Amino acid sequence: MTITKAFSNIFRAKTRSLLTIAGIAVGVFAVVLISTVGAAGTAQVSSTLLTMGVDTLLVQSAESTVSATLTDSDASEIAKLDGISDVMPLMASVTEAKMLDRRLDAYVWGVDKSADRLISLEAAHGRLITSADTAARSRVCVIDEIFALESYGRSNIVGKKLKMYLGGKFHEFTIVGVARSGLSTLQNMLSNIMPNFIYIPITTMQSLCGRTTYDKLAVKLSDPNADAAVVKRVTARLDDLHGIKDGYKCNNLLAQKSQLNDILSIVTTALSLVAGISLVVSGISVMTTMMMSVGERTREIGIKKAIGARRRDIIAEFLSESVIMTLLGSAVGIALGLAVSFVGCIITGAAFVLNVSSLLISAGAAATIGAVFGAYPAFKAAKMNPAEALRT
Repeated sequence: MTITKAFSNIFRAKTRSLLTIAGIAVGVFAVVLISTVGAAGTAQVSSTLLTMGVDTLLVQSAESTVSATLTDSDASEIAKLDGISDVMPLMASVTEAKMLDRRLDAYVWGVDKSADRLISLEAAHGRLITSADTAARSRVCVIDEIFALESYGRSNIVGKKLKMYLGGKFHEFTIVGVARSGLSTLQNMLSNIMPNFIYIPITTMQSLCGRTTYDKLAVKLSDPNADAAVVKRVTARLDDLHGIKDGYKCNNLLAQKSQLNDILSIVTTALSLVAGISLVVSGISVMTTMMMSVGERTREIGIKKAIGARRRDIIAEFLSESVIMTLLGSAVGIALGLAVSFVGCIITGAAFVLNVSSLLISAGAAATIGAVFGAYPAFKAAKMNPAEALRT
């Protein structure tokens, strides 16, 4: 009964009520949009980092230890440890590549056939590095799509040749594949900063660089949550194998990903709080609307009190009106915020993430603001003297 009366009273002055509801909707819309976009952005960053192999440990010699090395036997021993699902030796070098008389900065990775399992490397055209390539020390390479597009204006350039500077001179390689990986996303965003990526058999890179050891070991975890314990086992095992102390270190990329996610969450929360200020401003308009309503309905209030309406009945009537207005506004704001976020995710290709907690918080905050800012007008109406109200 009270709710029905509240709805009818709200729309006595339609224009004023609709403007008040619109003000609330704008505030909630801003909060929902920011929180939803923030959640989608965080999920997108996490997904991109995972496809880059961020759920791995990168093991390498400690900077202070020159004698520490990494070999095939080290990789085999580490693979036997509990909590390890895969191990891949890595070599990496910043170099220069020539194609069609163009010189391009490149980052060359020496990998083996398991590269696609650790960094989610996918062949868009051709194939990836195979065990046969590694065994034969073949001078073949896989390049990323960005490199292909920059050179030929198309992605499929399998069979073409390029020259790469390794071991003090240029060597010719045949392109056997064009790859798509999680790194491609960052390359598109940071095309002027990030170099092009080239993948070659790790044995070929060792041969051309005159090396028999590796720069790093990429260690994939069976359980990402057990990373701290695994780090200790890995470094301790390598120290034992080489008879040294603190000779190796692990770069825990998963922990860095968590820190980045925390930063993104803090930024999203901060922006949502700033947007929430507009809700408080909208609350002032709710109070103004309710004060005007009390003034217009003074005689009605007097009649209700004269025929037995209690103070709490008057308070409940006006409070319900202010809360319902804010809830209507929050419903409109939530719907618009989700719609705009969804369309934006479709346009950008990002996954839409429904942040339920932010929706509930927004609706709850709107209702609280309605109750707080509607309280004064409601109590003012309840305190009216019936005789004085009827004379108005």
